[in-house]
Amino acid sequence: MFVHMLTQDERALLVDALRSKDAFVLRRAQVLLASSNGLKAGQIAATYGCSDQAVRNIIRDYEARALGALTPLSKARKDQQPIFDQQKLEALQALLHRSPRDFNKESSLWSLQLAAIVAHEQHLTPYVVSIETIRNALKRLNVGWQRAKHWITSPDPDYEHKKNDYSG
Repeated sequence: MFVHMLTQDERALLVDALRSKDAFVLRRAQVLLASSNGLKAGQIAATYGCSDQAVRNIIRDYEARALGALTPLSKARKDQQPIFDQQKLEALQALLHRSPRDFNKESSLWSLQLAAIVAHEQHLTPYVVSIETIRNALKRLNVGWQRAKHWITSPDPDYEHKKNDYSG
């Protein structure tokens, strides 16, 4: 299997790609130029330290996408749907307007991790999602997320003493 006869423009672009800082682009340009010079897949693989199949895949990709083959395709799943559709986003927002204690949690403050756990327990998600999934869901709702800070103070002059007695 060989790459088709390259035009002068294609060859010039591949030669330019040999100066790329991106290893993906560089390797593909090397393989394609070697193939256009008549080297077989096994010879190219031995020269550049890859498998015969990798060489054939690069050539097939070039035949299908031309110079687009120098750009990696997305690895994202094409069939992937967001975990939170609009209805679940609204349910998540309503959930976060309640106290975690309503869900038998010891904390009175929400964290992203706690939101992920409760969302799963309330059947909003099929599994406990990552905190980034929760953060992205909140972004879709135009809700900024910052961890709550404890700023409890009191004008009572005996506040520190009472607080220490109560917690100790």
